[in-house]
Amino acid sequence: MYKIERPVYDEAFIRLQLNRKEKSTTLRQRLSHQFRCSSEKAKAAALNFLPILTWLPSYPVKKYLFSDVVSGVSTGVVQLPQGLAYAMLAAVPPVYGLYSSFYPLLIYIFFGTSRHVSIGTFAVISLMIGGVVVREAPDSMFYIQPTNGTNATAFVDEEARDARRVSVAVMLTTLVGIIQIVLGLLRFGFVAIYLTEPLVRGFTTAASMHVFVSQLKYLLGVKTQRFSGPLSVIYSVKAVFSDITSTNITSLIVGLVCLIFLYVVKDINERFKKKLPIPIPGEIIVVIVSTGISYGMSLSTDYKVDVVGKIPTGLLPPAVPEFSLLPSLVTDSFAVAVVGFSIDISLAKIFALKYGYSVDGNQELIALGLCNFISSFFRTFAITCSMSRSLVQESTGGKTQIAGLVVSLVVLVVVVAIGFVFQPLPQTVLAAIIMVNLVGMFKQFRDIPTLWRTSKIELAIWLVAFVASVLLGLEYGLLVAVTFAILTVIYRTQSPKTAVLGHVSDTGLYCDVDEYEEAAEYEGIKIFCSNSSIYFANSDLYVNTLKEKTGVNPEHIQAAWKAQRKRKVYKKEEGVTHEVLPCNPVVEEQKNGELGDKASETDIFIEPLSTVHSIILDWTSANFIDSVGAKAIKQIIKEYTAVNVHVVIASCSRTLLEQLDTLQFFTGIITTDMVFPTVHDAVLHCQHRNSHQPNNLTVASRMVQHPCCIPVFVSVS
Repeated sequence: MYKIERPVYDEAFIRLQLNRKEKSTTLRQRLSHQFRCSSEKAKAAALNFLPILTWLPSYPVKKYLFSDVVSGVSTGVVQLPQGLAYAMLAAVPPVYGLYSSFYPLLIYIFFGTSRHVSIGTFAVISLMIGGVVVREAPDSMFYIQPTNGTNATAFVDEEARDARRVSVAVMLTTLVGIIQIVLGLLRFGFVAIYLTEPLVRGFTTAASMHVFVSQLKYLLGVKTQRFSGPLSVIYSVKAVFSDITSTNITSLIVGLVCLIFLYVVKDINERFKKKLPIPIPGEIIVVIVSTGISYGMSLSTDYKVDVVGKIPTGLLPPAVPEFSLLPSLVTDSFAVAVVGFSIDISLAKIFALKYGYSVDGNQELIALGLCNFISSFFRTFAITCSMSRSLVQESTGGKTQIAGLVVSLVVLVVVVAIGFVFQPLPQTVLAAIIMVNLVGMFKQFRDIPTLWRTSKIELAIWLVAFVASVLLGLEYGLLVAVTFAILTVIYRTQSPKTAVLGHVSDTGLYCDVDEYEEAAEYEGIKIFCSNSSIYFANSDLYVNTLKEKTGVNPEHIQAAWKAQRKRKVYKKEEGVTHEVLPCNPVVEEQKNGELGDKASETDIFIEPLSTVHSIILDWTSANFIDSVGAKAIKQIIKEYTAVNVHVVIASCSRTLLEQLDTLQFFTGIITTDMVFPTVHDAVLHCQHRNSHQPNNLTVASRMVQHPCCIPVFVSVS
């Protein structure tokens, strides 16, 4: 138990007692301090820009090196088939997936802040790139009419098409890198907060649907056009099933066998992950075995099974992207940049929280931007971190990005020395690898019943992100989802929860009288609480709800008062008598309110309309107020004052008070002594004011302490 006795505080008294610290520095001084160079600031800047300097000098070789090497090799054998497979999603030749699995890893080691994420190709980003590439370089641009006959069927110049598509993907990646670097330098790492978790999960689930549908034609071995844009999923499914009679049975059998094998291996790895020293590398096993079978049985020539084809040996020299493609790619690059960063930072934060270190969102933006920008000169497409590979890297003992270095070396060996070995690899095998890796994303459908029970607004965000992305395409779907998520925030502030509070006896608590039996209202006082700020979008709603909840409507009281004043007054010869008139029916509907006839010179006395003499606005939850909101509050206070209802404000933060001062809120009849630091201060003030109000028509039924003391008894046990 503890007891506090102090005077009732209001804002006028507090401002007399508290002295604000004067800001001794000018803007010029602050700017000079910010840009002043010193050895400490230079060192801090270097460490921020090159996070590798924070951990590499103290790297415990004996403790970490073996684990990082094992983890790197394990992740590398997963990276190889995924790089080949995701290049198909990006609509570029498979070897460019290997390039995208090599260069970005080397760069991220120096600039990234996460120790566990595996950077490289990722299904969602690859699919977004593929949609742009197919739109800018469709097959229809490269049809060649045979010269040996007019009735011959036109065919696609695949070499020219692939070269054009690579140029588009590379230029898009360059733009993505520039955008991410600029956003990072401008400290815009917070943009990821607008991609809330339900939005990202709904969006990635929709992306997995796009990926799955896009791989059906490779699994079945049918030749269909690749679609992009709105309704592309529907068009793709229709095209596959329209041509299903031409299914290559050999391709289907090989794909289904690989699909079943990979799913079983994935399930075993998940079930026995604590017992297995390293996960079973099902993907590399499938790639090696299927490549050997394809080569030995000549699946490409004898059974018409589509294979990966030519994989050049060695690395390509750097080249400048085609900047002439830039104008048509700007919008798409923003979408890819934001989605890529969001996926990376969300996974990086999970690992950082688990292992007790921090990641910097702004530096992650810069790191991803440099990975994309620099690598694009070596013919790569946009990358981010991969959830499946990151989990492999972490579960196999990876401690730092040295594991990422080992992964890049594994990829380098394949690209430089043995890439040609994978030329007979059937494309249906890559489709099976992609489909099995979507299992984790499809499990996100389990979010729906969970969100239904916990938050229906977040469920709506999830569903809108999913449906919009499936039907409209990933770019438009993301835009619709983000817009809808922002609208839900506006909706929540426009439709806040409001309550009339009551005091819980022997405590300092004030709770909703409709929810808690122990909460009781003070006689003649209404305490109104709203859990949102007050601004242009909800100020009218705030005022209307205030009148409805308290039951005191100044307009109705004014109307009733004017109606009563028009009644005749009867006088007798012996003196003046006054007719006490009943309340107007309009007013009888009101539960609270009090009318003082100050404006009359006064031959008329009326019955009290209700017992409410004071209204307290609890602004505990208000974070800000704008000029429209301030004007609305000033107006309603004036209206209540006109009908003799006293309005005060309680629990207003210092920041909000500064905003009110800036808006010149405290002018005229509204003064700082109407603002109180707590609801209890305001209650005692209203009780004392009413008990000492001259010519008051109502009397409080309970005795209160002198206003100079506030007793608070709180049990701490």
